[in-house]
Amino acid sequence: MIKAKTLQDLFKRYRRPGDLVFSVVFLVFSLILASNLSAQTSWASGTKFLAQPAFWPYAAVILMVVFSSLHLISSLVSPVIKGRWAEVGFWLKSIEYVTWFMAYVACVPIIGYLPSTIIFTVLLSLRLGYRSKKTLLSAAIFGVCVVVLFKTLLHVKVPGGQIYEYLPTAFRSFMLTYF
Repeated sequence: MIKAKTLQDLFKRYRRPGDLVFSVVFLVFSLILASNLSAQTSWASGTKFLAQPAFWPYAAVILMVVFSSLHLISSLVSPVIKGRWAEVGFWLKSIEYVTWFMAYVACVPIIGYLPSTIIFTVLLSLRLGYRSKKTLLSAAIFGVCVVVLFKTLLHVKVPGGQIYEYLPTAFRSFMLTYF
């Protein structure tokens, strides 16, 4: 049988480790966005209020500031739970994968989409602990499949690598078009 809950039970706040840090970071992020709104959006004359180009960005960012402020307040009044910094450390570990992706993005214009993707998939497989030749070969094949899917089938425009300039003319145009 389902137990009936009161309104207070439904809105009871359960604090998690790292809640305070998250709420502070998110409020600061929201305030930075709010401070840049006027430079990033504009109000058009003669346009209905809800159709204004700036209306929805303003609505979204203002609500982000309001709700992140409420989150911070609720974090401050909730009982403290140990483990905050362990949780923050866990979050910071994800920055490694952002760094991997940024390195990949930086390599694509230099060595090309195909070589970058193959190297990225193989290195990331190694980083995740997969060491068998079969798995690394599968990662390289997956990289080739991703390139073929995005460049050939979906026609995504990815800049050619500078290294392609050293290829013979016919092969260079083939690589620029398909890989």
